[in-house]
Amino acid sequence: MYLPKQFHHSDPAIAQRIMREHPLASIVTLGADGFPVLSHIPVHWQAASLWSDGPASEHGVLLGHCARANPQAQILASQPQALVSFMGPQAYMSPSVYADLQRVPTWSYLAVQAKVLTRIIDPHEDRDRLLKCLIAEHEPAYAQQWRELPSHYTGAMLNGIVAFEMQITDLQCAVKLNQHRPEAHAAMHASYAQGSEQTQALARWMQDLGLVA
Repeated sequence: MYLPKQFHHSDPAIAQRIMREHPLASIVTLGADGFPVLSHIPVHWQAASLWSDGPASEHGVLLGHCARANPQAQILASQPQALVSFMGPQAYMSPSVYADLQRVPTWSYLAVQAKVLTRIIDPHEDRDRLLKCLIAEHEPAYAQQWRELPSHYTGAMLNGIVAFEMQITDLQCAVKLNQHRPEAHAAMHASYAQGSEQTQALARWMQDLGLVA
């Protein structure tokens, strides 16, 4: 992605936080006609594979699944390389935060882009294990209900999905929060703190990153 050096963030903990707090990712592959294919799929970041023979990655792995009918499933099975994009909080930024008038509007955002290699999780019990991992992440209380569902129902549900584990081979993190204009940080934070849910999230990030006191 386009990433000016002033907005590049090299701390892996920041990228990991964005991926975990905003798990609905855009997964991009190339179709047979060479045109990009995109799916919006929730994925779960974790530091290591669920399986002892899984891929090792300094950037971690992504776990997820999609409908078997989704063409992306067949593409990922035959072409493991993909691009996964995460968008964190984002909002318009008014030039009114600057003391001088010779400024223009812009857009603030946090984003992560990951290059991955995909491994399809085929065995029934492994797909079940992956689902239980995702349940534990998003709704632990549902785990008992899943275990108590009839096997013919859970089996049909598992057969209707393609599960995957993605090894992250490269990671880029963009934190575009006006870091190169520190004289405007206080006014920017004050404006965002009293705005929408998105702008309030950006205001909290400014505090967490030490851009404001």
